[in-house]
Amino acid sequence: AAPLPPAAPTVAVGAPAPVFTLAGATRYGLLRTPVRLSDYRGQTVVLAFFYQARTKG
Repeated sequence: AAPLPPAAPTVAVGAPAPVFTLAGATRYGLLRTPVRLSDYRGQTVVLAFFYQARTKG
């Protein structure tokens, strides 16, 4: 098996998150424009990741 890539740096609890942009999605599909974390500055943001959700895997 191929070696695993190095782990991503972690962010301490309470520390500001790094700037990033993701493809946004709803249960109906991908959003047309990317979602930037900076768009929500000053608001509470919850990121939910679902491993293999709605996939055949």
